[in-house]
Amino acid sequence: MKVALVHDWLTGMRGGEKVLAELLRLFPGADVFTLVWKPGSVAPQIETRVKQVSFLQKLPRASAVYRYYLPLFPTAVRSLDLHGYDLILSSSHAVAKGIRVPPSAVHVSYIHTPMRYLWDSSEDYFQFGSGRWWKRVALAAVAPYLRRFDRRSAAGVHFFLANSENVRERIRRIYGAEARVIYPPGDTAFFTPAAIGSGGNAGGGYYLGVSSLEPYKRIDLAVDAFSGGRRKLLVVGRGTLDRKLRKRARPPVEFLGEVSDQALRDLYRYCRALIFPGREDFGLVPVEAQACGRPVVCFGEGGATETVIEGRTGVHFRPQTAEALMAAVERLEAGEWDSAAIRAHSLQFSRQLFHDRMKAFLRAELPGPWDFDEHCDRDAHSPDL
Repeated sequence: MKVALVHDWLTGMRGGEKVLAELLRLFPGADVFTLVWKPGSVAPQIETRVKQVSFLQKLPRASAVYRYYLPLFPTAVRSLDLHGYDLILSSSHAVAKGIRVPPSAVHVSYIHTPMRYLWDSSEDYFQFGSGRWWKRVALAAVAPYLRRFDRRSAAGVHFFLANSENVRERIRRIYGAEARVIYPPGDTAFFTPAAIGSGGNAGGGYYLGVSSLEPYKRIDLAVDAFSGGRRKLLVVGRGTLDRKLRKRARPPVEFLGEVSDQALRDLYRYCRALIFPGREDFGLVPVEAQACGRPVVCFGEGGATETVIEGRTGVHFRPQTAEALMAAVERLEAGEWDSAAIRAHSLQFSRQLFHDRMKAFLRAELPGPWDFDEHCDRDAHSPDL
């Protein structure tokens, strides 16, 4: 059984790439195909399995400005050669599901989201940052072509998997297809609460934002809500809005840039709560924070409504404004939060359950023997306690 994993691009270790890494634990002999690859940007277990990169890789500054090549994405993904593979697993938030499928192969597409900037949330991408007007014009010009490709390519998928109920509904609405929900894998074995007596259960003297600094993440709302106030906000991450947001912020807002996994775990453990102001399709960051026993203040739409339970593991806010966010912070301050219960809730999004659900699906739906337990990475089965 030859297995190919197709991922849109490899330019950073974000949520989609974490799912890809877990798929490689299930299929350690699989080959990885992608549109663009920035060597050194993702985990070694992914990079050592890269088999083919599309022609976009040869275009000027492709790994940095690949988004500007958006009109070429359909041609690029169709250029990937998957002949000889029996099972194709696409990990798709853009065009990966549009690969050419060999006649004898089975194509399972794990959808992180249908292209949001085409179907639902283009305004989220162009509210801030430079060049907003011409980016909107350019997207409007190519959107009809990309939508046609996106819908047509859905016919090449034999089985859809969705990362949330939110995405399953959008797959049904946009592609007219049914999908099974398999939640992404949170590393609940690594992200754990602080030891009893170390202060983590009560939370520290700061709130925490963890995100790439891109327009649709809406970290600007958190910056505006906390700037000049009495509560401290620490922001982890980098992105195209880094300089603009730093200039916009006032104390007690601080930017930490990128941090190690160990440092991030400590930041989660000792924060008062995580601030999650964007509209996400799923969002692993709230899962990681809850795995550390900390509550979440999140925008009350999208995948966060499935991962954060109002009044039990966090607080939802609407509308998507700085004022509504701060009002939710006040509600959180007035409540009592059970770190153990928050941690227990996070375990339904563990790596182990992701593996178990993927194996159960593949065994039930695909022909032939599937001896995962003989071949999969044993480290993937550490208990999430």
